[in-house]
Amino acid sequence: MTKFDAVQLTEVSVNLPWGIGGAKWKPDITERAAAWELYIELVTRVAVQPLDADAGLVREALNSLYSLFGSTREILRTAGPKVGASKESVGGIAIAVLNNGLRPFMSKWHPILQEWEAQRPQGVSAVAHEKGWELEPTLRQELSELRTGLEAYAHALANIAGIDH
Repeated sequence: MTKFDAVQLTEVSVNLPWGIGGAKWKPDITERAAAWELYIELVTRVAVQPLDADAGLVREALNSLYSLFGSTREILRTAGPKVGASKESVGGIAIAVLNNGLRPFMSKWHPILQEWEAQRPQGVSAVAHEKGWELEPTLRQELSELRTGLEAYAHALANIAGIDH
């Protein structure tokens, strides 16, 4: 865990999508440190950066999103029960984001994309094959919508951690 000074925030207020809603509480040092680690994991991923129609692969974005499950679990495990599991806690918010925001998106798109990828003819690049997929623009649009929610989550984590962003 990252070391934080003993300065405590008086109170934070967050409001998140995916049915999570709002919460207000006073985070302790453990929650602030976990929020910082979750924030860094989130904002450094390709999946939460704008993905122009002619840039990158949606597969890379999905892989990046999928890796958030493992890193979030590890951060919460390391932080321990002090990060909580209630709506007014870093742990509860992180779990809700995974289960209500990322999981439905991944459950929908991962198998559909995987099926398309399995049909790639020999000699066709992954980029060309993905660009030839009729659902690729729809996936990019939904990824953009998900990214908006993830930006709200990143903003909330920054507030909880007590950092300017």
